[in-house]
Amino acid sequence: MGSSTKQDKPSSVKRVAVIGAGISGLAAAYKLKSHGLNVTVFEADGRAGGKLRSVSRDGLIWDEGANSMTESEVEVQDLLDNLGIREKQQVPISQNKRYVVRNGQPELIPTNPIALIKSSILSSHSKFQIFLEPFLWKKSNPKISDDHSQESVGGFFQRHFGTEVVDYLIDPFVGGTSAADPESLSMQYSFPELWNLENRFGSIVAGLIQSKLFSGKEKSGETKGSVEKKKRQRGSFSFQGGMQTLADRLCEKLDKDELKLNSEVLSLSYDHDIKSLTGNWTVSSAANPDKHSQGLSVDAVIMTAPLSNVKEMKITKRGSLFPLNFLPEVTYLPLTVIITTFKKENVKRPLEGFGVLVPSVEQKNGLRTLGTLFSSILFPDRAPSDLYLYTTFIGGTRNKELAYASTDELKQVVTSDLKQLLGAEGEPSFFNRFTWRKAFPLYGRNYHRVMEAIETMEKNLPGFFYAGNHKGGLSVGKAMASGCKAAELVISYLESS
Repeated sequence: MGSSTKQDKPSSVKRVAVIGAGISGLAAAYKLKSHGLNVTVFEADGRAGGKLRSVSRDGLIWDEGANSMTESEVEVQDLLDNLGIREKQQVPISQNKRYVVRNGQPELIPTNPIALIKSSILSSHSKFQIFLEPFLWKKSNPKISDDHSQESVGGFFQRHFGTEVVDYLIDPFVGGTSAADPESLSMQYSFPELWNLENRFGSIVAGLIQSKLFSGKEKSGETKGSVEKKKRQRGSFSFQGGMQTLADRLCEKLDKDELKLNSEVLSLSYDHDIKSLTGNWTVSSAANPDKHSQGLSVDAVIMTAPLSNVKEMKITKRGSLFPLNFLPEVTYLPLTVIITTFKKENVKRPLEGFGVLVPSVEQKNGLRTLGTLFSSILFPDRAPSDLYLYTTFIGGTRNKELAYASTDELKQVVTSDLKQLLGAEGEPSFFNRFTWRKAFPLYGRNYHRVMEAIETMEKNLPGFFYAGNHKGGLSVGKAMASGCKAAELVISYLESS
């Protein structure tokens, strides 16, 4: 019945253009198509998946982009359920054992108050400061964070927990997740949940405890199915074959003519005509390398390309050029991903767990990497049983130039760090590098200008919606959720118009 209606009234089915086939664009396209809309995805590159990039070679499987994800967002849970990809999920072994370097050596990160007391990561003074934080930061001002709206991540955590916590816990964490440093990041946009907790409770520790207690009370009234669904939120996971398996599954849900690779969008034109049976937007694209321009009429546009790319596009509205000079410059951080393998007998101090993070202050001890994931320990099928496979990260705000260093220099840096941290001896039996020139947009202390610019575009361009890691978070889950939310806005927009 549904297909008959589409054939009888083809013009009644709305068409949406999604620009960018990263994970946010693919998630948006899947949701739009599931709703019965026609979708065309434009991707300038020759592959889909964006920062999800998995490689299988010589009996090894590794990720050159994101290595894992979580499903804290309900949009992600629903999408994974609907995709039928649950059977391919891989949960890491010993993922709760994570290390940070102190005095040149890995130390286990404490995961509970007792472990914190026993841990040697922090001094007694810093431990007392953590335990006293609920009493020192009692709720007094209903708008505490108003005075710190542009505060850095470093400044925020230093106020609550002291410098040592920033140096040995916050710094390595943000370095490992965003390649940034605490002082360069905006607290409001990097950790919005914690920033809001300060507004509500004053104390971060008390706020986290009360929030968990509140969510626990809510769970008591849930059905068995919903409780089981909530359980899936815990922890990180990947997929058989690597993270690109997720992107590939989303691509499988699109027809060949719905995903246009090597197709660069050159211009967008909005021209509302109430009498027209075609869409209000025209997307002009060129298939590489012939650069022959083609136009497509659509009813709405979801933009997931980086803002630096958007600035290069020509956008017109009702025949007049829509100026993009209000778009601020966005800083992008470079990151090089190094894959190495060592014979197990050559690693004298192997660690079981997720990985090890290196604080900036540990550069004084000769360590120059951001951190290393124990990839084959997390997922044993990623390498032969006689090898350890490691994924090491270099660059970010800490060592931008080093991200572009020669392969020989990078091999020396990584080998030196792994020898010091894990006792890896000799040369790696396998070595591979991949550099992302724009790995992450920097959520800097003036990032409110970026969010305001995105809002300005969406407000002044009817049917134009923005999604991706410039908006709402850098993680895979948050990027997917951003795409799903943009798709929901498009659906509401088309239904209302």
